[in-house]
Amino acid sequence: MESIFKIESSTCMTCTNMTLKNLGTLQGVFGAEVDRGNAQIIVNHTDEVTRNEILVKLKSLGFEVLITDIETDEPSIWGCAL
Repeated sequence: MESIFKIESSTCMTCTNMTLKNLGTLQGVFGAEVDRGNAQIIVNHTDEVTRNEILVKLKSLGFEVLITDIETDEPSIWGCAL
């Protein structure tokens, strides 16, 4: 699944790296991207982690999430078992 969280603008590269590292600690998250130009965080994850758990993690990192209702349930090639 892919979840997109609209956030207040983030311009700090150190904050971006810290965010990606912390999101990677959540069981089920296998990819994340901070799109500073569009003020959003895109998280690729399995159903092992809920959008609410990701949201809680983002808030604990100091992000003010503006919109949280963007999600696509299309399976990712990275989530397939071989």
